[in-house]
Amino acid sequence: MNPAKRTALYEVHKEHGARFVEFGGWEMPVQYSGILEEHKKVRKFAGLFDVSHMGEVMVSGPMAEKFLNYLVANDVSQIENRRAQYTVMCNPAGGVVDDLLIYRCTRTSYMLCINAGNTESDFDWIREQGAPYNCQIEDVSADYTQLALQGPLALQVLAPLTVVKLDEMPRFSFVEAVVAGVPAMISRTGYTGEDGVEIYCPWDVGPIIASSVLDAGKYLGCGFCGLGARDSLRLEAGFALYGHEITDSISPIEAGLGWSVKLNKENDFIGKAALAAEKARGRSRRIIHFYLESRRIARPGTPVLFGGSEVGKVVSGSFSPILDQPIGSALVSNKGIDFDNLQVDLRGQITPLTVKKPPLHK
Repeated sequence: MNPAKRTALYEVHKEHGARFVEFGGWEMPVQYSGILEEHKKVRKFAGLFDVSHMGEVMVSGPMAEKFLNYLVANDVSQIENRRAQYTVMCNPAGGVVDDLLIYRCTRTSYMLCINAGNTESDFDWIREQGAPYNCQIEDVSADYTQLALQGPLALQVLAPLTVVKLDEMPRFSFVEAVVAGVPAMISRTGYTGEDGVEIYCPWDVGPIIASSVLDAGKYLGCGFCGLGARDSLRLEAGFALYGHEITDSISPIEAGLGWSVKLNKENDFIGKAALAAEKARGRSRRIIHFYLESRRIARPGTPVLFGGSEVGKVVSGSFSPILDQPIGSALVSNKGIDFDNLQVDLRGQITPLTVKKPPLHK
């Protein structure tokens, strides 16, 4: 087996007492002071995440837009310059190959941000689908450090390090900038359900920006956060994670991401026929989000019951530090189910669940 890869911030993480885990082929910090404390830090103040394990792919050339509009379910033609769009790549059966962000740099140049665990397979898929189109497809993941600064005070923390008027940037916009004296791209995006930015910069200058952000935010409650808090934050917010709420056998319509599927866009796209048929007949399964009046977490694979019969399984489960109770998501049948009377089987302990539309913590 190949050794796990490390980001440019590995030594910085060690200095801050990070505990590491293997994730998507990377040795990543899962926590520092503790998941609960880091989670609350993001909800109340600001937290800094190293997400350099994410993949980046550049697509450029005369047919870049046409190709991407065939590759993904959303309508790429609607993205303005210096704006980003959330979308999904689907297989012909309508399952999700991956979810991603598309950044439109110019009409003929786009950057895709893809999931860490899928980077190699995604790149192969993108390159294979793009073969008939006049465009260049390049894996530039090794060129970038990516940091996510998230929380209600995130913009206040970053403001002294750049001349960009962060509060005037619309959501899902991005700008080339100088941060802490080094070149970077600031994006008004995130994966926590809080305000904030994601910062892309050349790989080797990542530690400079990270250290500067931590210094600027130390009196505002800002600190490093790991993958543990990132997962509980995204689940509270109701955001999908590949391999859980979306997979190659779970469609975006089943996952509640139907808003990102533009069946009426002019061109065909991969999975369109299957998704159109699913929408016409109605989805037979759906992702729900829930919380439990219990101290026990419903882990992935936990059976979901209705009337004593299994009608689905939990796909994500965690503890919400804000609600002080377990939360989760599940893929369940969408036919003949009373969603007010579902239960989970916690190894023989039958526990009612309460279905709630995300964000769960609001």
